[in-house]
Amino acid sequence: MHPSQPSRRDFLQTTAAGLAATSLAAASETTLRPAEGGIQTRPLGKTGQMVSLLGLGGHACTNPSKLSEEKSLRLIQRAVDDGITFMDNAWDYHNGVAEERMGKALAEGGRRDKVFLMTKCCGRTAQDAQSNLEDSLRRLKTDRIDLWQFHEIVYDNDPEMVFEPGGAIETAIKAVKDGKVRYIGFTGHKDPSIHLKMLGKPYDWASVQMPLNVLDVHYRSFQKQVLPVLLQRQIGVIAMKSLGGNGSIVTKAGVPVEDALRYVLSLPISTLVSGIDSEEVLDQNLKIVREFKPITQDERARIEAGTIKVAGDGRFELFKSSKVFDGPVHRKQHGFATD
Repeated sequence: MHPSQPSRRDFLQTTAAGLAATSLAAASETTLRPAEGGIQTRPLGKTGQMVSLLGLGGHACTNPSKLSEEKSLRLIQRAVDDGITFMDNAWDYHNGVAEERMGKALAEGGRRDKVFLMTKCCGRTAQDAQSNLEDSLRRLKTDRIDLWQFHEIVYDNDPEMVFEPGGAIETAIKAVKDGKVRYIGFTGHKDPSIHLKMLGKPYDWASVQMPLNVLDVHYRSFQKQVLPVLLQRQIGVIAMKSLGGNGSIVTKAGVPVEDALRYVLSLPISTLVSGIDSEEVLDQNLKIVREFKPITQDERARIEAGTIKVAGDGRFELFKSSKVFDGPVHRKQHGFATD
């Protein structure tokens, strides 16, 4: 429960070149075997669980403003049938609709037992976390959550809130003991320093979810500052926002989608949570991941050189540089306007 911590200075001195070489080697070594549907699988840190390299983002595939329930359920079920085993979700997505739709989709055809189901806890107190947990179990139509992650650790005092007496960590530990949750992790998208603060807390995390993309290496870099710590401690790495959270890395920064995805898939991650909101996007991403081969160091250098001019001020990573991507539940927790 209290692993030895590397000093901040030690891991911040990890060079970009060294990480690139380690990433390429690790990506090759941890791509162990194809899953059903031809999608490669990787270990989720030291948990012993294998997950598909491509994960299904629970927000996009259940968005009621874009997808009817029928289309949403079909999209989720197709993803599972095509070999995606890692399911992403959160208690607050679409005011609970995301978990409800995913629960319905997985309940059919025995799909629940074919996936590794993750959802996120928004509560910061033990009481709120318990309420979140009960809601999530009911909506997802399951008696266990494979991975429960503290959602949006994006404000400087979030780690303290989770770990203070009566904090949410108490509920999480009890849930694992009671068999309602198998593993605990956390997520966030704002600043590597906040992730490092959470990593300094007295818990042996199973996973950490964070932004990794072709721009991140140049600005408030999770790849440079957090990834080495996770690898050293054998914590599962869950990548997100590979296209900027809203596709801006492709549509505005001009990075080809295949370059953007292959760049992240070539890092030593366990899985990449992808925002898939249509069967066309599902087909595109399945093709990329099924044909995936790690990028070379020359390709990495080319891609990074092509993004340095547009990456330095965070304009295409607004989840780091603004409150645009901060959810209303967490804004309210910290006294910010929710509109």
